[in-house]
Amino acid sequence: MSTAPEGATPGFLVWRLSTKWRVAVDRAVAPLGLTHAQYSLVATLFGMHSAGLRPSQRQLADHTGLEALYVSKLARALEAAGLVDRARDPDDPRAVRLSLSTHGHEVARQATGVVQQLHERFLQPLGGVDSTRTKNFVRELHALLDAPLDPSSTAGPTGTEKEQP
Repeated sequence: MSTAPEGATPGFLVWRLSTKWRVAVDRAVAPLGLTHAQYSLVATLFGMHSAGLRPSQRQLADHTGLEALYVSKLARALEAAGLVDRARDPDDPRAVRLSLSTHGHEVARQATGVVQQLHERFLQPLGGVDSTRTKNFVRELHALLDAPLDPSSTAGPTGTEKEQP
């Protein structure tokens, strides 16, 4: 049974679900010295490094959907904790490249394992990670994430095309 009020809007439910997930991840990774936001950066770096990439802070911001200034702040905190190395890009002195330290790599490996277990529990009501319901849910989430929300989009208030300036 849902704890959301009857008649809750989709936006409210998305907000509640995202808050529930953030709090759960915060609690799960806290013993590793991470917050949910820090985990997002460390886990993304872990995955990108596995693919042979060493992203700039800007590329990491674009990939995670976080503001570049926030990524910079998180990267500095992770560097101070000995988890991330920050280095100037030799090809672009304005850019800062990020990589996991040896300790950061180990923490990221542990954290992704912990969050994967949480992820499996989270999706159990839909039949688990590999269920048809989960695959449909992911498809719907992609549709929502791909939909433009900024006021300069080409759709008018009723979904009709508006004239471009």
